[in-house]
Amino acid sequence: PIVAGTHMSASQSATTHLCNDIDIYSLTVDSKVSSRFAHTVVTSRVVNKGSAAREATFQMELPRKAFITNFSMIIDGVTYPGNIKEKAAAQEQYSAAVARGESAGLVKTTGRKTEQFQVAVSVAPAAKVTFELVYEELLARHLGVYELLLKVRPQQLVKHLQMDIHIFEPQGITFLETESTFMTNELAEALTTSQNKTKAHIRFKPTLSQQQKSPGQQDTILDGNFIVRYDVNRTVSGGSIQIENGYFVHYFAPEGLSAIPKNVIFVIDKSGSMMGKKIQQTREALIKILGDLGSHDQFNLISFSGEATQWKRGLLPASAENVKEAKSYAAGIQAQGGTNINDAMLMAVQLLERANREELLPARSVTLIILLTDGDPTVGETNPSRIQKNVREAIHGQHSLFCLGFGFDVSYAFLEKMALENGGLARRIYEDSDSALQLQDFYQEVANPLLKLVAFEYPSNAVEAVTQDNFRLFFKGSELVVAGKLRDQSPDVLSAKVRGQLHTENVTFVMESRVVEQESEFRSPKYIFHSFMERLWAYLTIQQLLEQTVSASDAEKQALEARALSLSLNYSFVTPLTSMVITKPEGQEQSQVAEKPVENGGYPINVVQFINLSFEKTSYLPRLGPRGPIHPLLLPHPSHRVTWQPPLLQALPEVLVGKPLSDPLRASTIPAVPAHVQAPSFILPLPGQSVDQLCVDLKHSQGPVKLLSDPDQGIEVTGHYETEKARFSWIEVTFEHPLLQVHATPEHVVVIRNRKSSEYKWKETLYSVMPGLKMTMDKAGLLLLSVPDRVTIGLLSWDGPGEGLRLLLRDTDHFSSHISGSLGQFYQNVLWESPAAADDSKRTVKVQGHDYSATRELKLDYQEGPPGKEISCWTVVL
Repeated sequence: PIVAGTHMSASQSATTHLCNDIDIYSLTVDSKVSSRFAHTVVTSRVVNKGSAAREATFQMELPRKAFITNFSMIIDGVTYPGNIKEKAAAQEQYSAAVARGESAGLVKTTGRKTEQFQVAVSVAPAAKVTFELVYEELLARHLGVYELLLKVRPQQLVKHLQMDIHIFEPQGITFLETESTFMTNELAEALTTSQNKTKAHIRFKPTLSQQQKSPGQQDTILDGNFIVRYDVNRTVSGGSIQIENGYFVHYFAPEGLSAIPKNVIFVIDKSGSMMGKKIQQTREALIKILGDLGSHDQFNLISFSGEATQWKRGLLPASAENVKEAKSYAAGIQAQGGTNINDAMLMAVQLLERANREELLPARSVTLIILLTDGDPTVGETNPSRIQKNVREAIHGQHSLFCLGFGFDVSYAFLEKMALENGGLARRIYEDSDSALQLQDFYQEVANPLLKLVAFEYPSNAVEAVTQDNFRLFFKGSELVVAGKLRDQSPDVLSAKVRGQLHTENVTFVMESRVVEQESEFRSPKYIFHSFMERLWAYLTIQQLLEQTVSASDAEKQALEARALSLSLNYSFVTPLTSMVITKPEGQEQSQVAEKPVENGGYPINVVQFINLSFEKTSYLPRLGPRGPIHPLLLPHPSHRVTWQPPLLQALPEVLVGKPLSDPLRASTIPAVPAHVQAPSFILPLPGQSVDQLCVDLKHSQGPVKLLSDPDQGIEVTGHYETEKARFSWIEVTFEHPLLQVHATPEHVVVIRNRKSSEYKWKETLYSVMPGLKMTMDKAGLLLLSVPDRVTIGLLSWDGPGEGLRLLLRDTDHFSSHISGSLGQFYQNVLWESPAAADDSKRTVKVQGHDYSATRELKLDYQEGPPGKEISCWTVVL
């Protein structure tokens, strides 16, 4: 997706908390996505309602891979544009600004996938200012989806706030889903989604009252992410060729191909700098990755510090026994010593070369080396250039190398060059609670190679200026994109061939596209911007030229940069080779320069400042800038977000017993619960039963337990119950339609969809609507998974008496007759025997041929918040 493939975020900020003079009266985001190419316009209109001049700050985040194409300010009817020019030509203004001690670079890295644009201008009394920023980006397909992310934090109520996302995909849109971290049921009424075969329109237009946190208050509830995910229809064919205004783009991602067996060597840094959380997360990820190896794969592990050690002598098949042994080895990896990258990499190559000589590599299989390190080489060969040369000569184009740099201490430029020189790519793994998931997600990207040596061929008399048309590997869930120009005398039908190697044979895909027919697809003025394919071609060409400079010789680099610079200026893209000079009215601060940040080996600019701020309560307050208070409009990246936990759980939705709860909890009105009263493992609402609710306690559980399984509805719930602590260490909910897995622990919730993992902290708000499923989480820590006309599954991270994970069930009358499992059995032909005459506090319940003794007991009902309510229920012990 774009995002995990591609992110988009936008917002506007002004100094509003200390003085309310600067008012944002309109904020709009208009994003038109035509054939994966996104053109986004952010327009903010502000007015100074005060009697003195005030400063307005326009601030927004955009994807790192996006190129800014235009910025302008309109003040009192006068337009002040941003002019894009060669970086050297803008150097004078840049140097002058730096000499004055000002922040000359208006664009700075702020998150994993985002960078922030910010400019401030003085606004006279009663004057209005319009800010407009435009940026463009080709959305890459990532783990099967494209993703747009709008990150919103206006910090004040906005009279006219509107987001419009128009998507046009001639191939057809197969699914569309939205997710938000700030949405409520009331706010969701401002969200409308319409879709037909090829077009979709998502509009978010909240009223002032919908934006309010509570009636009468000026605080806004809009504070977080708004995400759109989608994918398009595709077949086993040669892809889709689309043509507009003399340019073509060829998207290739065939379905239905079998994965090619892979031989993979994991090279793991276990030097002293990996000690602690890094090595713990690496072990955790490695154990999960090993479990995902295919039965036809081969693998080995090399760990290194001052010396390199391979787990086994050669490649091993990924049998259940070998994987189990490898997991045990991975679990025991400890961090200590120096960093000998050179020897570890050469050992990995030699291992593959030996297997090749001994004819142990399956025919047409793929060989991958995956390196994970967090530091610079300190032992053995320590010169980065010589290590790169040694590795390049050893690999000799025969294997693909992927380098994962853990944290910001690593020399990322060194890893990136080494990977690109050897047919792979580099990725930074960010130190955070989800580092293990980042590693797993990266592995999922390369886990299923479908084609080798993919070559695109077009008639030379029909096309010219074609972008990269040869690719070493094509992986499941990704997409290969080739663009080019049509020649003046091109034929009426553009033909193409895509050649590649499958596991069993060579294959050629043949594709034809009628030029006139394709051109007519993109003529509607309503939902696309025109000449977008020419800009898509330029964008892709520039990106590829810049990537080639990383591993090019000095002479080649100069020629590549000259071509990229020419295109950047011709199409007005702010790239690493160009700058945008922001002009301001006379009498204000001199012109400022916006430059594209580049990835480097250390902390990106201002990231440390954001991280430090984000863990303080004052991160929500204005901070002082060079000319007074600045109000950051956007949250730091989600990984740095402040998580505020309210002292009391608020009223929960209807759960368990099927009745809505009353007013929010008042702790002073709740009587203390006797210490001996415990919360049961579960409270089950039993539809159609004449008895009271059923409390179920797990006392004899060992290992994972299947709690309930309903194959008709495609729902399965399992959990691991810790008898000693009387709580669950994890609960997992799996849905078949749509395919989604939710893994909850007391610390966080991990959602796996399309092989992509996302982590959420408890008590963060979440509102996700996908085809056939709604997923919501509130600030009380209640996660609800709702399927229309089916059972609703709830998960609650409870930190009151009887703390731990809780499973909540709603709409239980929708269970099918085929339900099973420890809890599911109580929804099938349950028979209650009459109480014994001598003791009416005991009864017997018959479930599927089993008799259970049920005892009337006092239990703690935790669903209405701490400290819980004492109830009387029938208790069954499993």
